[in-house]
Amino acid sequence: MSQAVAIDEVKTYLTDLQDQLCSELADADGDTARFHEDLWTQKNGGGGRTRVLRDGQVFEQAGVNFSHVRGKTLPSAASTRHPELAGTPFQAMGVSLVVHPQNPFVPTSHMNVRFFCTETSGKPTWWFGGGFDLTPTYGFVADTLHWHRTAQTACAPFGADLYQRFKHWADEYFYLKHRDEQRGVGGLFFDDYNEGGFDNAFALTCSIGDHYLPAYLPIVQERVTTPFTVEHKDFQLYRRGRYVEFNLVYDRGTLFGLQSGGRTESILMSLPPRVAWRYDFKPQPGSPEESLTRYFLKPRDWLAEETTPNPA
Repeated sequence: MSQAVAIDEVKTYLTDLQDQLCSELADADGDTARFHEDLWTQKNGGGGRTRVLRDGQVFEQAGVNFSHVRGKTLPSAASTRHPELAGTPFQAMGVSLVVHPQNPFVPTSHMNVRFFCTETSGKPTWWFGGGFDLTPTYGFVADTLHWHRTAQTACAPFGADLYQRFKHWADEYFYLKHRDEQRGVGGLFFDDYNEGGFDNAFALTCSIGDHYLPAYLPIVQERVTTPFTVEHKDFQLYRRGRYVEFNLVYDRGTLFGLQSGGRTESILMSLPPRVAWRYDFKPQPGSPEESLTRYFLKPRDWLAEETTPNPA
């Protein structure tokens, strides 16, 4: 398979995935939900499609991006892991999604699948990356188990060890060091992946992209009618502050997008429309708010704890 054909095949999958994600999220939100689309281009020929749904019945904001960018020099967000490729021209494409729900009992979710290609000494170098992760405001064991079971199913055809490898990688990656706290309950994360050759690595990436909606939408349907109070909403806005901190300080996709000259509005669509910080907030002991950080925001082998009830 030539590199040109590989790039075309990946691009077709990614644009089709974006279409499917937008269609099913809009259906989940209701009859009147619509994504607004912005088409954008770069001076060097790259560009993308940004689609955002705002103020829906279910989703306060849902953003689904496709981008295909080119550059003369691989940005430091990628070249720090590939110093031998520093200064080389590159192409990068991917789909990224972040959903911020209205109801505090519906978790925020994120998914990304991406492909990088560069060339040095006439030899192409490529890799895939991505994953999906779940960030609840109020934790439920049943939701977390469903999320991780679906993640395991996505990885199973490609190796018995992949789920645990990518799950551990997600636990390490989605971690706010300055808070000593996980961003959420994890999921999958992988990068620099080219194991088994192009066809195998691409198929794995497609499987992860295709399993996001089966992982997330049943949780949305289960929690969306849960009654909530002003206090629940306030706590959701407070927890969104952690999401902002991670995306602006640690997220490789955000850093790569800004360093590669991507469209700023598209890169920062991952940020929630409303957010709050509260100085030295400490939830009441024994409360659901306290159990989030005490129990859920810890690296756990969730699938080994399938009989664990929801913590008090």
